[in-house]
Amino acid sequence: MDDIIEVLIVEDDPRIAEIHRRFTGKIEGFRIVASAATGAEAKEWLSVMQPQLVLLDVYLPDMLGVDLVKYIRSEQYDTDVIMITAASEAEIVKSALHGGVFDFIMKPLTFDRFAAALERYRQSRRELQGGERLSSEQIEMFWRSARTSPKEDELELDVPKGIDPLTLERVLEYIEKDGKEGLTAESLGVKAGLSRSTARRYLEYLVSQKKLSAQLIYGTIGRPERRYFIKS
Repeated sequence: MDDIIEVLIVEDDPRIAEIHRRFTGKIEGFRIVASAATGAEAKEWLSVMQPQLVLLDVYLPDMLGVDLVKYIRSEQYDTDVIMITAASEAEIVKSALHGGVFDFIMKPLTFDRFAAALERYRQSRRELQGGERLSSEQIEMFWRSARTSPKEDELELDVPKGIDPLTLERVLEYIEKDGKEGLTAESLGVKAGLSRSTARRYLEYLVSQKKLSAQLIYGTIGRPERRYFIKS
């Protein structure tokens, strides 16, 4: 039987921290041991509990989450990090990658995305804890699972210029939620915080990948609108 993986939540918004707590509680094999609202509190809990996994936001009241990652590495804690954040700045993502963050989940969070990340983490941890030598196939699968999400595997990894994989993942989350009824570039832009032209670029890319279909819908007033639907 696998050991229980102890988890520390580092999130200053109590509502989001509670979501993390409830989501984790639904996944067998994980247990929340503490929650911190600041970097200073997180450091205290890390020194006392030394959890196996930290669920970390980027913007904390007293420091950046990526700086907490650097602290964890400098203290040589045997602790891994999954970042859950709305931050999409290239420098933040770069720092997270350099710090060895296991996964980078964009808010708004969905349970499926959260559960997939934790399941991949558990599988990777199980394989690395074994005393046996790993095959080249196991190493390749482990490295792939630690650097990609299920949604990225479903799409072409070599995305064209102008398509950011993290933004694409965020767009997919909104489409999975509302795509059965159809989305316009304008409605997606409002939901995802994108300009209409940017939203349309991502929607048209997904049409080219055969993930979406597009239809012209004629209303009673004004010009027809192009609406995008998940392909069944």
